[in-house]
Amino acid sequence: MKKLRFLATLAFLFVASFAHAERIKLISGDLSVLKGIKKLNVEYDYANMEVGKKSEREYVADKKESYNKKEPGRGDKWEESWISDRSRRFEPRFEEAFNSASNVQIGIYPKEKYTLIFKTVFTEPGFNIGITRKNAYIDGEVWIVETADHNKVIAKLSCEDCPGRTFGGYDFDTGERIQEAYAMAGKGLGRYLGKYID
Repeated sequence: MKKLRFLATLAFLFVASFAHAERIKLISGDLSVLKGIKKLNVEYDYANMEVGKKSEREYVADKKESYNKKEPGRGDKWEESWISDRSRRFEPRFEEAFNSASNVQIGIYPKEKYTLIFKTVFTEPGFNIGITRKNAYIDGEVWIVETADHNKVIAKLSCEDCPGRTFGGYDFDTGERIQEAYAMAGKGLGRYLGKYID
């Protein structure tokens, strides 16, 4: 009986940990103009992003200094990974999840009429030190603009509370947690836009 209660509690905690999901909302514009579109060009914007309770510039400077004090050069390597993870991990996972959840495909399609710009406005890197953890999550804005003239904004959406975590809790790497937050954002956004574009 005790074993059964333990398994039931474990199952509840597992489901509860994955119940938190992204919220996507249309802020302005009209998505109906996208009806019938098969592809969207995609771009990413990290300008003015906040990380935790700091600007990204402050966060990176503090982390870099802290790591370099512990081990010379470690902070410099960390900073390189912080930037390269965007194109190497976050953006591919966003696109993969979006494309698998939607009937429209996003990617580098500069000849398409419309461009989806994903602007990351907030990143919570989270942490995992084995005995305790905090999930990563991101908040973003999505602008759909004309590819030929980015000043012609078709629609703006918010994409909030996109959680990043892995099954089993072995996501000790910050980049891995944030990568999964981008996957959640892509999946949710793909589903949301799919309703308008089909």
